[in-house]
Amino acid sequence: MKQPAYAMDRDSREAVLEALREVCSHRVWSLLAAHVRTNHVHVVVEADVKPEKVMNDFKSYASRGLNLMGDGSDRRRWARHGSTRWLWKDQDVREAIRYVAAEQGEPMAVFVADAP
Repeated sequence: MKQPAYAMDRDSREAVLEALREVCSHRVWSLLAAHVRTNHVHVVVEADVKPEKVMNDFKSYASRGLNLMGDGSDRRRWARHGSTRWLWKDQDVREAIRYVAAEQGEPMAVFVADAP
């Protein structure tokens, strides 16, 4: 690693969560759940594009939000890629939402969409 591990404080986590909501609104994607932790982010989203596009847009918007806070634009924050999974069944989506929202330890910056 060329830099120490990046850790987000409370304000940074909230900025990242707001960025996730913003990109979903802008792209007309459905943010179902998100949990921004100190060193990683879990998201469940419904989108009409490949997961890599979603992840790249999330990273870009989040970085922009953190930069606006003065959190060092020269800072590497995100892994080169990340883990993506397609969820084909409603039950799988429900389980992913539960995992993201409730099984990450102490809640930090959490969003869960209202059930339809």
